[in-house]
Amino acid sequence: MNSEVHVDIAIIGGGVGGCAAALAACSMGKRVYLTEEYHWIGGQFTSQAVPPDEHKWIEQFGCTRSFRLFREHVRSYYRQYFPLSDSGRAAFYLNPGNGGVSRLCAEPRIMLAVLQLMLIPYINSGLLTIQTLSKIVKAETDGDVIRSVTVRSGCGDKLTIHAPYFLDATECGDMLPLAGVEYVTGAEAKSQTGEPHALDGKPDPRDIQAFTYCFAMDYFEGENHTIDKPRDYHFWRTHQPDIWPNPQLSWISPDPRTLEPTEETLFPGTDKYPLFIYRRITDKSNFVPGTYSSDITLVNWAQNDYFRGNIYDVPAEERKKHLEAAKQLSYSLLYWLQTEAPRPDGKHGYPGLRLRPDVVGSEDGMAQAPYIRESRRIQAEFTVLEQHVSTEVRGDLGAEPFHDTVGIGCYRIDLHPSMSGRSFLDISSVPFQIPLGSLIPKRVDNLLAACKNIGTTHITNGCYRLHPVEWNIGEAAGYTAAYCLDNGYTPREVRADSGKLEGLQQLLTAKGIELAWPKVGPV
Repeated sequence: MNSEVHVDIAIIGGGVGGCAAALAACSMGKRVYLTEEYHWIGGQFTSQAVPPDEHKWIEQFGCTRSFRLFREHVRSYYRQYFPLSDSGRAAFYLNPGNGGVSRLCAEPRIMLAVLQLMLIPYINSGLLTIQTLSKIVKAETDGDVIRSVTVRSGCGDKLTIHAPYFLDATECGDMLPLAGVEYVTGAEAKSQTGEPHALDGKPDPRDIQAFTYCFAMDYFEGENHTIDKPRDYHFWRTHQPDIWPNPQLSWISPDPRTLEPTEETLFPGTDKYPLFIYRRITDKSNFVPGTYSSDITLVNWAQNDYFRGNIYDVPAEERKKHLEAAKQLSYSLLYWLQTEAPRPDGKHGYPGLRLRPDVVGSEDGMAQAPYIRESRRIQAEFTVLEQHVSTEVRGDLGAEPFHDTVGIGCYRIDLHPSMSGRSFLDISSVPFQIPLGSLIPKRVDNLLAACKNIGTTHITNGCYRLHPVEWNIGEAAGYTAAYCLDNGYTPREVRADSGKLEGLQQLLTAKGIELAWPKVGPV
């Protein structure tokens, strides 16, 4: 069945940026159609099962008002519906998992519930329609304007969405090739960008960061929850990438900052870092005894980074092959942990580790979607370079100030191993701004990038790709599209005209988006 709909703003992709964009646009009274490829909206928070990577000031400043509200709602959800222990209830900044990566490690299902609660007023009012399990398959254009996009549902039905504005919030920038929007992939060369850490010689479009299939697990000492031996276990058990000091399935991996071999372990009790608490999403001590029988952690480690082949701009069979291989790597990591991993007590394996499909909302135990670190990126009106945000370059000056700022972010330049065989790059950056120009394609007039597909380079993607920044990007895109509709502008006209730009920035400030940082140090 084929059908059509006309709305004010079409948001393709319901991840972190897409949800934030929908909240913003609907709050301005715009009719929005949001499509999402997977069962769950929320992207990194939910279907990809990645607790938020955040900067150290996140509880006080450095994010949008709506992102802070989302975080407060997650904590409130636990306080209202979960039997918290005395210590859990006493924690002002409750961290349900007490994970090491974030001040708010929580279950994906709770993140999903909160996003749905925040969006439900607009769904009930008729301003917002959300269609999950739908993937973009076509775009109709007229010169520099996108007229419509078509999405296909899981059952094969097609829907054509007409709108004056489109936001690409897909995890891989899937709108861009279909709509003929100019974009780049992979790593740029020094000759193009002048970035200190760009490639010598030629650019490499294949030099794209690893992606990962995350999974959840808990643990019961003395029990046996060992999965069947994965089909590709022998390969992954013996596979040693050139950039790795050992087979990838081991406790020793490159330190992301120094690249020196670093040994980790599973549980606390030694002088080595315990990976179980790294992305732990449930610390049972936060709850009344008996609520949880075990802590729960999400596995997104160096050991299950997949960097043997990319999944976009490749033939469908190749994409399928790499997605399956990435799952096999994660299954193999779990099986290795259950059967062979060296223990501090001299034994091998933790058979009490139990895969938790229910936590990630899948049948096979892997997250519904792969965790994508690097998307296609628009050829933008303005591209953020390493020189704009690197501590090494900027020193005490702070980040390059952008006159067209539409928000702020902060994270280290954090690149994982790439498909071309390069290792980690993890270097200091200074808190930065998000320029409107990075959301605007060079040519197309009615499309805005709304997530990791903005005008960054391979290098600066490493600090612009995290949850709070993606939320700010999506929210800014939603408000910008609504502002343009209300005033008859295009985003390009807004950026080029100081008066129009000031009007947008006043709107963003009134809506709780911080446009500049106070004086803080690097990260």
